[in-house]
Amino acid sequence: MVGSLFTVPGDGRVGAAKAALNYLLVCCAVVAVVWASLAMAGISLNFDFVAQYRVRIWDGFCMTVGISAASLVLSMLIGVPVALGQGSRVLPVRYLCDLYVKIIRGTPLIVQVYFFYYIIGTAWGIDNRVVAGIVILSLFSGAYLAEIVRGGLMSIDRGQLEAARAVGFTRAQTLRYVVAPQMVARTLPALTGQVASIIKDSSLLSVIAVIELTQTMREITATNYNFFGGFLLLGALYLVLTLPLMFVSRQFEKRLDYEH
Repeated sequence: MVGSLFTVPGDGRVGAAKAALNYLLVCCAVVAVVWASLAMAGISLNFDFVAQYRVRIWDGFCMTVGISAASLVLSMLIGVPVALGQGSRVLPVRYLCDLYVKIIRGTPLIVQVYFFYYIIGTAWGIDNRVVAGIVILSLFSGAYLAEIVRGGLMSIDRGQLEAARAVGFTRAQTLRYVVAPQMVARTLPALTGQVASIIKDSSLLSVIAVIELTQTMREITATNYNFFGGFLLLGALYLVLTLPLMFVSRQFEKRLDYEH
């Protein structure tokens, strides 16, 4: 009876109470291991600085949210045309999109941050660090979004498109009733992961002194020398942003699971 609380039943469905209990046990185990590790290393955590620097931390948090939201919108405006361009009949367009994706995905983001800000940005007179950071993050994420969209388009069976034409659907109707629902269902998990990645990758903009959450915490810990407390709080604040995205994504996946 007790063992059944910790195993998946034959039908594969786990009740909410059982899931909550097991998740709580796992979280407690992780916290216990971390706490024991801190004690063995002789590290004591102190979060008294939060009250003193709450305004700066909040401003950095809001900056991270703003940069991430703007980068998401711009990266979608980049990624979708690039995905379509990779299948273009015009070869220069196809190869330009393909080269862009290969270069961006094949080089580290920190290299791109330095290159675009200090070389491209200087050459074109972009001296606003926030604007430059949004553009850089959007170009980086746009390449990954392009591959997600392209993969979703390629996964749609051509027979469904032919069937839509056979029953008299226009191109707009085919896009709305056949392509779009499947694209959303098939790309949503990867898109959600990419949104979470944008939020985390925004921390690298601190290398060009964008005052987002990571840079704010660096400045605070450089003042009070509370590195462990500061960066544990930093990780918790990023989780505050990313965990709800994962939850919402899971709910949409269940609602859009047309195959089942």
